[in-house]
Amino acid sequence: MIQEKLRQLLPEVEVDPRAISALLCGSATAVLVLKWVGRRRIQEKMEEARRTRDLGLERMEQAAWKFKQKALAVTQEVNCVTDFIQGCEEQLRELTKQKEKGLLYGVPISIKDHIGCKGHVSTGGLVQFLSKEEEEDSVIVKVLKRQGAIPFVKTNIPQSMINYDCSNVIFGQTVNPLNHKKSPGGSSGGEGALIAGGGSLLGFGTDVAGSIRLPSSFCGLCGLKPTGNRLSHAGLVSPIVGMKSVTATIGPMARDVDSLVLCMRALLCEDLFQLDPTVPPIPFNEKVYSSSKPLHIGFYDGDGYFQPSPSMKRAVQETKRLLQGAGHTLVPFSPPRIDYVVDELFTKGLFSDGAANLLDKLKGDIVDPNLKSQVNTYRLPVVVKRIGALLLKPVYPRIARDLNALCGVGSAKNLWKQHAAVEAYRKEFIAKWRKLQLDVILCPALGPAFNAGYPGKLFAATSYTNLYNVLNFPAGVVPVTTVTHVDEEELKDYRGHYGDLWDKRLKEAVEGAVGLPVAVQCVALPWQEELCLRFMKEVETLAHERRQSPTY
Repeated sequence: MIQEKLRQLLPEVEVDPRAISALLCGSATAVLVLKWVGRRRIQEKMEEARRTRDLGLERMEQAAWKFKQKALAVTQEVNCVTDFIQGCEEQLRELTKQKEKGLLYGVPISIKDHIGCKGHVSTGGLVQFLSKEEEEDSVIVKVLKRQGAIPFVKTNIPQSMINYDCSNVIFGQTVNPLNHKKSPGGSSGGEGALIAGGGSLLGFGTDVAGSIRLPSSFCGLCGLKPTGNRLSHAGLVSPIVGMKSVTATIGPMARDVDSLVLCMRALLCEDLFQLDPTVPPIPFNEKVYSSSKPLHIGFYDGDGYFQPSPSMKRAVQETKRLLQGAGHTLVPFSPPRIDYVVDELFTKGLFSDGAANLLDKLKGDIVDPNLKSQVNTYRLPVVVKRIGALLLKPVYPRIARDLNALCGVGSAKNLWKQHAAVEAYRKEFIAKWRKLQLDVILCPALGPAFNAGYPGKLFAATSYTNLYNVLNFPAGVVPVTTVTHVDEEELKDYRGHYGDLWDKRLKEAVEGAVGLPVAVQCVALPWQEELCLRFMKEVETLAHERRQSPTY
């Protein structure tokens, strides 16, 4: 038995039985030898573990360094990074001391400019915020770090973030890495550009009208806008803080749905619920996400406010057929009263103060060229907006309604009425959803990527996404196809629903996009992010299988 023990402890040594007998002539000597050999073997194992740990740390540092280098290369090409977060290496070393490894252990993560990070400025693209260095991390950054993630860069945004281009006078214009003549979308455009360019695996954006979904659509990524308070937004800078009519939220962006799922699994944890008690303590529901039950899916390929581009419509129709082929049930659906939603609930709600708070934040600032069209309209006196709307109504009724909505609500009494109107519409929408017994909805995502300068002239074209901010439903986008030459030819006949200046601009905005990604939007009811992600994964899988098909 002792011989066998020695062989286990020193397997590389050939042990002679006679030597063992001589060695163990005294029991005390035997005990000492075995103890010494045992300790030596333990020390070797400890040293090996340390070497493995150090090698792992070195590899993690190299990975972080490589991502910094890649992010640097990407931003030199498209101008998407606003700040490199110091202390990544120190955080990596601290991570190795933790007994429990988080789900995001060692993953480099990029964050949108206005998400608070200790020791760094959250500019919001505005000069007013430049001198305000954050004293602590935002809750979402704290939870990311506790889950082992390494926030390593902050990314660019449009000035004020009330725009879906990506340009400001501090950091300049970010361009789309897939085509430099195109916008990456916004307002999380820096995130979209960095991830699409290969400079980040996983990033965080925010969304009040489509600011996660639009850059994801424009850059060929997957992005999730959760229900408003499913994740904490404590510690985020906003130029319209206090606006409650339209729900803003924070969410992840990545190249695939699996990364979004991993992120949500990691974040919906006790740390989040403890750090921000206003977040409902609802952990990730694995049962819902893992279900293979066929879905009852509502779908529409146009919302009636903006005619979809040919590729937008085709993306929904093709995805519909793929889902039907996979055994799901598809039912036609149309959002009720979409004109009313966009004008009276979204625009009038977002600018319920007549854009006064936003204009205050722009005082003393140089207005970015891509925001000028919007700001010039916001600055018009209410009486001028009213008269302009009256004059435009016979010729351009949609633009006239938008001008009226930009006047705001006018009083606290009317603000209460506006909030009540949002609640009433949400009930109406859910009642229609329930009547059709839907699980989820499939609908277009605005795209393909706009030509530079056009997002600021077409803010109302966010109708496909801002609907779900008004409703406060979780919604995500998944790229499913690319623009074809046939799409480009069909675009020549695009007229729009109104034939007004906006329709003409949308046609110009999406021209020249052959080969660029086109996404669809997946929607679920409030607090059902897991179902939304499950639907997104199904769409992603079917689209991928089709691309791999020999007949594609």
